Amino acid sequence: MSNQRRPVAFRLDDPHVVIQAPDEPPVRPQGRGNRATVLVTPEPDASALPVPVEAPRMPRRRLPWSTLFWSSLGGLVTFGFGLAVTRLIEDLFARSEALGAIALALAVLAGIALLAIVGREALGLIRLNAVERLRHRAEAAIATDDRVAAQAVVQDLLAVERVQPRLARARAGLQAHLSDIIDGADLVRLAERELMGPLDQEARRLVTAAAKRVSVVTAVSPRAIVDMSFVLITVVMLVRRLADLYGARPGALGVLRLLRLTIAHLAVTGGVAATDSLLQQVLGHGVAAKLSARLGEGVLNGLLTARIGLAAIEVSRPLPFAALPKPAVSDLAGDLVTRKSDGDE
Repeated sequence: MSNQRRPVAFRLDDPHVVIQAPDEPPVRPQGRGNRATVLVTPEPDASALPVPVEAPRMPRRRLPWSTLFWSSLGGLVTFGFGLAVTRLIEDLFARSEALGAIALALAVLAGIALLAIVGREALGLIRLNAVERLRHRAEAAIATDDRVAAQAVVQDLLAVERVQPRLARARAGLQAHLSDIIDGADLVRLAERELMGPLDQEARRLVTAAAKRVSVVTAVSPRAIVDMSFVLITVVMLVRRLADLYGARPGALGVLRLLRLTIAHLAVTGGVAATDSLLQQVLGHGVAAKLSARLGEGVLNGLLTARIGLAAIEVSRPLPFAALPKPAVSDLAGDLVTRKSDGDE
């Protein structure tokens, strides 16, 4: 015979049933009256147990050889230039005290101007980073619907756009409604409609004007080098004006960084879409290309410039496109081709 106990049915609220936790010391069941005490030990729930998680492997930090090389080379060039200037001043002092004094004064003025330029570039980079962080914070506030985070985003946006006189009434109205809106996402969308709407219209006007200039110059220019130079200068000026419009106001280094971000954004997020849109626009306006090969080339370069400008808008804008529609090349291509066709006639 088996020594195992036969199954017995019982209720948990029976006074002869004792429930004991697993971490409690074992209790020997004792009979009460004619019935034996039933000892019940619940098993832990597997879903409530902590799941062991492996610690993430931290990537090994490699020695930045390229950064070390360029930093060392820049330091050597700076020391060499400083020694050359010092030697020049000493030679001028040896020839004449007046010439040495003039050279020393010029060196001091050059140093002060260099410090001012460096400070201006640093401030431009700081403003550009602040605009980028503000856009990321706005995206997070919309996704989480956090009212406190949205209020902080709107306050920082008001500080960024305080230099825009055209937004004075919109800033005052938005400031008055900060405590009236409960949802954080709605607050960010309201700020976008009130503050970004007028700036978006001006940005589209700037992009359209730049695309028209590029298309006209490409159509009448006899040299390809002239076309490339004009397109490059126009794109740089357009990116700079868009950044100034939205409040970033970058310097030369900030414009270069903004150009890199624009190209990266265009390549990663809009490369295929931009190609399809441009092909549709060019094929849709095939009449303009039939009128003149140079006219068709001008329209294509204008559309490419417009696409770069629209990507620059998305990079320079302190808020994402949530409440307002995102501009597309098709919004600008019709006016561009119409003006070009009228001018050709």
